[in-house]
Amino acid sequence: MSSPAAPDPPAIAPAIAPADATAGTKAAAAAALAAVVGPDRPAQRRGAILQALAALLWIPQAALIAITLAALVEGRALPLPSAVLVGLYLAVAALRIGVDAWGKRIVHLAADRVRERLRARLVDALARWSPMDAGAPHSGAVAALAVDRVDHIEPYLTRYEPARLKVTVVPPVLWCVVMPLSWAAGIILLVAGPLIPVFMSLIGMKARQASQRQLAEIASMTGYLLDRIRGLVDIRLLDGTGGAAAALGGAADRVRRRTMAVLRIAFLSTAVLELFAALGVAMVAVHVGFELLGLTDFGTWGAPLGLAEGLLVLMLAPDFFQPLRDFGAAYHDRADAEAVALEAASLLGRQHASILGKGAGDVPSAGAPAIRLEDVSFAYAEGRPVLDGVDLEIRPGSRVAITGPSGAGKSTLLGLIAGFLGPGAGRIEAAGRPLDAASADGWRARIAWIGQRPHFVAGSLRANLALYGAAPAGEGLERALKVADAAGVVAAAPRGLATAIGETGHGVSGGEARRLALARAALAPGRDVVLADEPTAELDAETAAVVSDGLMDLAAGRTLIVATHDEALAARMDVRLAVVGGRLVATEASA
Repeated sequence: MSSPAAPDPPAIAPAIAPADATAGTKAAAAAALAAVVGPDRPAQRRGAILQALAALLWIPQAALIAITLAALVEGRALPLPSAVLVGLYLAVAALRIGVDAWGKRIVHLAADRVRERLRARLVDALARWSPMDAGAPHSGAVAALAVDRVDHIEPYLTRYEPARLKVTVVPPVLWCVVMPLSWAAGIILLVAGPLIPVFMSLIGMKARQASQRQLAEIASMTGYLLDRIRGLVDIRLLDGTGGAAAALGGAADRVRRRTMAVLRIAFLSTAVLELFAALGVAMVAVHVGFELLGLTDFGTWGAPLGLAEGLLVLMLAPDFFQPLRDFGAAYHDRADAEAVALEAASLLGRQHASILGKGAGDVPSAGAPAIRLEDVSFAYAEGRPVLDGVDLEIRPGSRVAITGPSGAGKSTLLGLIAGFLGPGAGRIEAAGRPLDAASADGWRARIAWIGQRPHFVAGSLRANLALYGAAPAGEGLERALKVADAAGVVAAAPRGLATAIGETGHGVSGGEARRLALARAALAPGRDVVLADEPTAELDAETAAVVSDGLMDLAAGRTLIVATHDEALAARMDVRLAVVGGRLVATEASA
């Protein structure tokens, strides 16, 4: 079934509000990210603990190396046979590799589940948003979030969280091993180590802000690009390609500047952590070297620093800073993940009109049904009531025109009848059953919707005519094309029914699109109700007359409800109703 058209959002306004406008605080960002991770947090922590344990297994490995090298250099006997020492080293190395791989597998599987769950929520929310709600987020921005930016959460779970746990466990344990061997080396590590997270946290504040601005700019450009693709034919006709290209170039340049700002911060953070880590390791190496050469006699707890102890300190010092370096390198991953989480929270928490459906029930088909509205009211989110206390009864097979000024609520009334919107108050009955979530899907299977901008898929004319599930061939196709006066459209196409058209109907004119939509509705089986939203709007008089004739032919044996400004079309209906002040007022009926 074709989706009704809704007014497009402003061309360059972000389809999803920037994160700093909806939450803007670190606490809100953390809460949004925690909600996204949800039930996979324990698994992610188990994986991080295993990776931290694997990092600590370097201590016995380094001790075996230091003891062995010291004995060889000093000409002493090895404490254990060489084969045993090598075997122990290889056993610890294998254990370390296995534990680390196990932990990484756990966090990667958890990250996959988080991304799948968030994507499912976004897709489900998008499917539930009513196509009649003009304030709904832009589908292009939602697609960019679900397809691309959701992946930004994976580095946070697979790199940042394990690095955060390591930085809280590994350096303190290594410091506790180094400090009894050399208090001077311990002091160097104690002074140099904390400087890295301090500076990284300061840089991270800027990284979060830059990432949020970058994501908002990308969402803006995505919506802008989709709008221009939709209006490509009009842009060409109005010779506006130059202006559109310039505006798109400006949007792309803004994205480039935002991206470069994020990269500059990332490079700055890397430079800071590498500087302090290198200085710390160098100072430890200088102290140990002076101690082993006998140039200094302080820094230990009594006895001079031996070769085995000195080698152990030298091998542990880089690994003292490695978790800090990993944490600093992954710090911007948290900023990216929080920006995505806030964007998703803003989108999922947005108030919007929802489509009815996803029920297990069905509305039995038995010819043209009766439709009844009792005291129905409706208002879009945070807006004034559009319809207020509407009562309407449509007999089976009636032809009804809904008229009224733009914005009066004609399209909204059709959306309520189709189940694209749920009433805020009142009751809608279709085919003798309440129209609710249980019956809406089955009810819509009986409706042919013809909107101002008929929906097409990127494919052949044959595939688009079969969109309602009919087989576009034989006498049924000929009859449908005749009803819609669309045989000429197919005949004029370069490859007939095999001619490809674009998702927005690119390749056919507006009038041809309306006629193809009529043919699709006539071809579809079991469509007892035809809802047409401004079917002749923006058409010339000749094409409008053709479309009107097709509608009247299509209405034979069906219930036809048309929202229109076209007086000629309205005059051909059995019943004419006008929406005035949110209510329905009967006007003159046609003869």
